[in-house]
Amino acid sequence: MGHERFNRMCLVAAAASMLGACGGMPSEAGDAPPHSDRGGIGMNPPAPGVEEAPATVSIDPRRSLAVTEKSILARFGGRRVFSKLVADNAGAGFTPDQLFRQLWDTQNPAPGQPDLQGMPHCTDLGNTLNGSPYVCRPSEGGQARSDSVINLNSYAAVGLYNRFDLAPVDGSNCGEYRIVLAKLPSAPASRNFIIFESVLPNPQPELGLEGCRPVANFWAGLSADADPMSRADKLESFYFTGLPGFEPVVSMNHYGNNPEGLGQVRTNQFLRGGPNAPPVPWMMREFKLVSDCSSQPTCTLKFVPATVKSNPFGELFNPASTDPRAAAFQSHFVTQVARLAINDLNRVSYGVPDQFNAAQNDSQTRGGADDYLAQFGPGPSAFHQAIGQELARVGSTLTPHDIVARAQALSCGGCHQRNSGRPVGGGLTWPASATFVHSTENDDPADPGRFAISPALRDQFLPLRKAVLESFLQNPGT
Repeated sequence: MGHERFNRMCLVAAAASMLGACGGMPSEAGDAPPHSDRGGIGMNPPAPGVEEAPATVSIDPRRSLAVTEKSILARFGGRRVFSKLVADNAGAGFTPDQLFRQLWDTQNPAPGQPDLQGMPHCTDLGNTLNGSPYVCRPSEGGQARSDSVINLNSYAAVGLYNRFDLAPVDGSNCGEYRIVLAKLPSAPASRNFIIFESVLPNPQPELGLEGCRPVANFWAGLSADADPMSRADKLESFYFTGLPGFEPVVSMNHYGNNPEGLGQVRTNQFLRGGPNAPPVPWMMREFKLVSDCSSQPTCTLKFVPATVKSNPFGELFNPASTDPRAAAFQSHFVTQVARLAINDLNRVSYGVPDQFNAAQNDSQTRGGADDYLAQFGPGPSAFHQAIGQELARVGSTLTPHDIVARAQALSCGGCHQRNSGRPVGGGLTWPASATFVHSTENDDPADPGRFAISPALRDQFLPLRKAVLESFLQNPGT
């Protein structure tokens, strides 16, 4: 980075509330980036001594950050998304329906469906991934059958999400832009979600964050547009065509199929095989969309199971764990205590090197592997003592259990359910989800024309994202 560009970036950052520090959260060498919901410019507090600039820009969070209007989302259904991905691959390999089925065939034992041979399955590596359990889920895997009544047409968009706050401070990309698909109609025991989380490249990375300003301006402009159909046209173009000079959000290369592996597709699974089937816990999983060119000249897009980021395998929190990674994880975790002790729900974070991440996250089973607090236990232990000593060193009055509760809250299962509405120390309560999810397939009670979002999003997280975007907009680069 040149000296002039560095100075320009820091001036912009210092002038803007929430963008103050020209650098990321403190971390140890070798840390993986924080969870995809805990990174970028949104994690930077105002620089010391920098006063907040007077507000000159105001955006509407429900138009510019979290779009759940049904009339708009009708253009973003599952078939539209999968068809775009296949078109990006020149129509080669799987059809849109096959690509959808291949995603769910990963939940079945090998060999899977006859027309999807050679693809990943849950029994690969003995039902493990990254040294952690990866159970088969035949209820969701049933969607891979060609005759399944739940198919690509069953999935509708229930939310579009602007995560400009996840843009890194160096502007190497412009943040994440998401589409939440939900199976409709839903029922209490047959809910299922696919979340496409695209990382949008910065076409002018040499400009740093300034190269992303057209994206910020685009989203801000939606607040002033009172016509839902006009906003739908604009969003449709942004997601499927791209702003001038920018790639479209929905692209086969934005969900992991790139040199940095940026972007992902996540699932939130709760399908039961039938009315008499045994109950299953809510399960969160993560995938990368990659291009398999082993049968050149034809390349095939496929979903490959990936670790669930910032979700360490829960047994690593057990002081008596026999997992060979446990000692290294616990030593690393102690180095993250200062970040977890920050008494701000929006900025509590920690880094989890991928070697420790789990293959899945169960948000429901009490006492299970993903119940971090149960694994941590009441103590005392050397691990409890080490966390306590680090808390004393940084001057925090939190307890070791508070720190583990916060780590659990940052896991998928913790944020979605285990910590929902529960204290996490320091007088803070983790905000509530909307029964296992944050973007729902249910009507908003205040406006049946849009889908509801969780109290956590509405009251806690959207206000910070609004402040980050407004601060960036009202402090143009120099």
